[in-house]
Amino acid sequence: MRLKEDLNPMLLLLFHLMVWIYTAITFLPSYLLSWVSRSHENFYGSEEDRAKKPKACSVLGRSEGPYRAVSATKRLLSSLHPGADTLDKMFEYAAMRFPQRDCLGTREVVTEEDERQSNGKVFKKVVLGEYRWLSYKEALTAATQLGSGLASLGQRPKTNIAIFCETRAEWLIAAQACFAYNFPLVTLYSTLGGPAIAHGLNEAQVTHIITSRELLETRLKAILAEVPRLQHIIVVDNTPTTWPGFPRGISIYNMATVQKLGARPDKATFERKQPLSSDIAVIMYTSGSTGIPKGVMISHSNIIASITGMAERIPNLSEEDTYIGYLPLAHVLELCAELVCISYGCRIGYSSPQTLADQSSKIKKGSRGDTSVLKPSLMAAVPEIMDRIYKNVMTKVEEMNSFQRTLFILAYNYKLEQLSKGYSTPLCDRFVFRKVRSLLGGRTRVLLSGGAPLSAATQRFMNVCLCCPVGQGYGLTETCGAGTICEHWDYSTGRVGGPLVCCEIKLKDWVEGGYRSTDRPHPRGEILVGGPNITMGYYNCEAKKQEDFFVDENGQRWFYTGDIGEIHEDGCLKIIDRKKDLVKLQAGEYVSLGKVEAALKNCPLVDNICVYANSDETYVIGFVVPNQKQLLALAGQYGIRGSWDELCNSEAMEELVLKVITEAALTAQLERFEIPRKIRLSPDPWTPETGLVTDAFKLKRKELKTHYKDDIERMYGGK
Repeated sequence: MRLKEDLNPMLLLLFHLMVWIYTAITFLPSYLLSWVSRSHENFYGSEEDRAKKPKACSVLGRSEGPYRAVSATKRLLSSLHPGADTLDKMFEYAAMRFPQRDCLGTREVVTEEDERQSNGKVFKKVVLGEYRWLSYKEALTAATQLGSGLASLGQRPKTNIAIFCETRAEWLIAAQACFAYNFPLVTLYSTLGGPAIAHGLNEAQVTHIITSRELLETRLKAILAEVPRLQHIIVVDNTPTTWPGFPRGISIYNMATVQKLGARPDKATFERKQPLSSDIAVIMYTSGSTGIPKGVMISHSNIIASITGMAERIPNLSEEDTYIGYLPLAHVLELCAELVCISYGCRIGYSSPQTLADQSSKIKKGSRGDTSVLKPSLMAAVPEIMDRIYKNVMTKVEEMNSFQRTLFILAYNYKLEQLSKGYSTPLCDRFVFRKVRSLLGGRTRVLLSGGAPLSAATQRFMNVCLCCPVGQGYGLTETCGAGTICEHWDYSTGRVGGPLVCCEIKLKDWVEGGYRSTDRPHPRGEILVGGPNITMGYYNCEAKKQEDFFVDENGQRWFYTGDIGEIHEDGCLKIIDRKKDLVKLQAGEYVSLGKVEAALKNCPLVDNICVYANSDETYVIGFVVPNQKQLLALAGQYGIRGSWDELCNSEAMEELVLKVITEAALTAQLERFEIPRKIRLSPDPWTPETGLVTDAFKLKRKELKTHYKDDIERMYGGK
């Protein structure tokens, strides 16, 4: 996607003259350097050549597969380090190899204050200091002491324990303690509502839970009466040390107290029963995007296989790398990403979406966000966050003066062209894109996107402006997050790469939807993922397990994903549909809700959108969270006045926004029947706290349908 050029001819000539001079100056050094690297390129191929090479192939030569990575056609890989077949052994290996290196980092809070906004709302703002680090040796000691302390409090091997906590260093320490002592760890999203929390704790029969002070007081306390088995609560914060007002029969401890208990000489002799690779490490409750959260049982060997596959796709991974952890650790993407980093001795600095950047909502104006201080080289992100960065930068480009905007557009399109040829653009990176790159600290070299589809426009923008490869990945909780990841030199968009070395992919015909493995030019069908990373099924849900999982004649586990994909000539996968998102309209047309939403999210006026269709109706409708700046500008353009709520409830504004969305849909080449005919503007954003999206910002369609029930009746009633 090139940016539209409407440029002064003299500026255009000047830019191309500068590029020509730069190319001429750098030609001789680059030509001489090419002699040094030519033998390397003859072996590996140039970046352009490698991008065209097959990433995967069908091992049986059939269009339905199975497809494996070209480096794993003979055997799928399932371990990183010899002998480290469980997560406790992997952590011990890392601590032995990198004992004094920084492992887990947390920023101290310098000041905290309330800031009143013009609308009367009060937001908490913080000034944060430098990162304080635990070494690998210190982190291992902390985990060992906590595990021993939990055992002293009656926690037994192969008996479930829960963690309900925000992403922070203590989360990973607690997880490592449970891995070491073979306590299956039940993970719950910190944004789940009371009924979902109680369901998970009761189903898993939990007696011990690890949480934070804030979540204990705001979410857990209210449902304690509904969880009768719960006896011990371990709070990761150091204060307070007394907890009045809680029901009898429940003991509350600070994490430091439990660690001191585990460090006592008489407890140090406690016999630790190490887990087997087949033992359950995690029972990960899903975010509940399609209903009640399901507990996915993940073994040690599943996670080891998954991180083996992921690590292979990250170039030059080493102890020199720094990763920023801010996504929910209860999400399989974040958990596996951090365990990959641990296995290679990287350091992990913790953050949150509210403190990530200098402009983040909780950072006091004039102070620095976490990326500016940490300067991470590795980062994972969900498309929602990258879409925000893309829209914010493009809005600032529109506000630039003519010269700055011209320079940015010329540099963008020039770099886009060079990337397609496999060339770098150090001049543009240094003088044009440095400010954009500094949004994430300025040192990011690999950015992994997962959790939902990333639009081609956003992916291309991130590749160009952040000066690092953006690799889309595909995986599910049931596949332990592993499935596919793009090679770092593959700058194509809209695809999710080839299978990882730990798994393989098949396509199953879905006749009702019109997808078959015999389709041309690309085989299509429901994606099945198989390999040692496939999890052990759902906790206490045998019927659903039988429906979604199966074991083949070779004893290998497989999972039916419900996603529809196509395999390209080079073995890369593209997600094109989802069985559950396909709705048949009254006239017989099929509408892919996810496809329409992905296309319309690129519209600058749209911050978020949920498309809805009823099979008894002939058209599609939508709920839209508009971009505040763009909507106010549109209202001003047509002389429409009012508060934010009044504008979002205005029929005139709905019609204007619908017109803009329709134009964006036609530009994206959507069919007429796919374009929403009526919309409802939402004045409030959809956040995990509202219960309308998951922690990974996936739409909760059932909850959205209930929330907008009256609007659905209005939009379909007044035909």
